[in-house]
Amino acid sequence: MDLKFARTDLEAKPKKVDLAKLDAEVEKNESIIFYFDRENSHKDLLELQDHYEAMGKSFYMSEVKYGLSDNDYMYQVHIMS
Repeated sequence: MDLKFARTDLEAKPKKVDLAKLDAEVEKNESIIFYFDRENSHKDLLELQDHYEAMGKSFYMSEVKYGLSDNDYMYQVHIMS
């Protein structure tokens, strides 16, 4: 599963990351927060939630709005041991 990190600039393209890299970061930290781009499907993020909950991790996801437009949002994912 490939996901896209949130953009750092409105005109930039989001950077892709695979599940193995996310797993490595989660294993190094007891608690970590990722920001994902709006281009990710909600279904993929729910699959990510299932993956980490199956590993015994706590998973919290929320939508963060950063502008007035309906397209100005990203997903915040907090994963804890």
